[in-house]
Amino acid sequence: MQTAKRCGLAMMLMAGAWAAQATQPTAMPEEITVGKLPPANPYRLYVSDVAISHIVDGRMHIVDGETLKYTGMIGTGFTGLATLSPDRSEIYVATTYLAKLNRGTRTDQVDVYDAQTLTIKAEISIPPKHAQALPYKGTIAVTPDGRFIVVQNATPASSLAVVDRKAEKFVTEIPTPGCWGILPAQSVANRFTTICGDGTLLTVTLGADGKPTDQQRSERLFDPDKDPVFSQTENDGDTYHFLSFHGQILSANLGGAVASLGAPWSLLGADDQKDGWRPGGYQPFAMSKDNGRLYVAMHPAGAEGSHKNPAKEIWAFDVKSKQRVERVEGNNAVALAVSRGANPMLFAIDPLSAGLINYSTTPKLAVGKRVDGFGEAPILIETH
Repeated sequence: MQTAKRCGLAMMLMAGAWAAQATQPTAMPEEITVGKLPPANPYRLYVSDVAISHIVDGRMHIVDGETLKYTGMIGTGFTGLATLSPDRSEIYVATTYLAKLNRGTRTDQVDVYDAQTLTIKAEISIPPKHAQALPYKGTIAVTPDGRFIVVQNATPASSLAVVDRKAEKFVTEIPTPGCWGILPAQSVANRFTTICGDGTLLTVTLGADGKPTDQQRSERLFDPDKDPVFSQTENDGDTYHFLSFHGQILSANLGGAVASLGAPWSLLGADDQKDGWRPGGYQPFAMSKDNGRLYVAMHPAGAEGSHKNPAKEIWAFDVKSKQRVERVEGNNAVALAVSRGANPMLFAIDPLSAGLINYSTTPKLAVGKRVDGFGEAPILIETH
């Protein structure tokens, strides 16, 4: 009898629950959306992160450089090499994907992303040779008309892969034995230069189809045994500036079929040399064409092998007068970048805390905001 009463009570409760449920409005399924980036400004940052603890899954972090707020991210695969199109509307990533994450069929390609929506626009296959290296500036570059994307290869033999962005196809491979990096001329659409281990510069001119029509070497720019140069460069038009391990600025005009070399000058005075000041880092200097300043990450007591040491100070130089005009705290910087346009800001990466720091440049160079924890191994900054 008790069992029958319990069953009857349970049935009444269930019926009440069903009735209550029937009167509730039907829940709509949750809609998944993708947030939109705020409109781009000159202070937007694109920070390449090799994510070395899970290197097959690299990242690019998109950051508002004024507020240092995180705004977006794209995947860059296994040691992806990234840059922006000349008009800053697209992001290009030359990378590798393995079918089973850390093994399996290898696919190399140039991924094309919309820089505003971060959506994929194209995937262009390239030979499985792209340099699987840290994302240094100059390991991927674009001709100034936006037509050809050029990617550094290493097998370990060095060569360059030319990709036609318009046709979305690989064009050709150009052997460049002993040379590294891609420095596009700005006054000529289809010409770029690479830095060679003997201290010369090799200039390659492409035809309308993207295949080489001419290659010519310059005189020796530097002595690799006495004072080698960093692979990163900074430019104002066709004039490119190179930074040596001992603090020399070397220049070359890369607009012609053969690079034309300028006169070198030193960052160091007599007291600086006595204290052993040297530049260091992975992206150790930045140049603003708008205020005519060169910013260099410097450390004291420099020696053989200290060329990747973080900055004790950041020095600012007037390019025209070739004089140091300011020096400020370095925040352990190993990478520097400066925004384009009026009122430029300087940005630095502190690898010890994956920190981003911004500096005002007017009325004087001064430390601004700092936020730590941007990714795992950020190593390269590009500004919008």
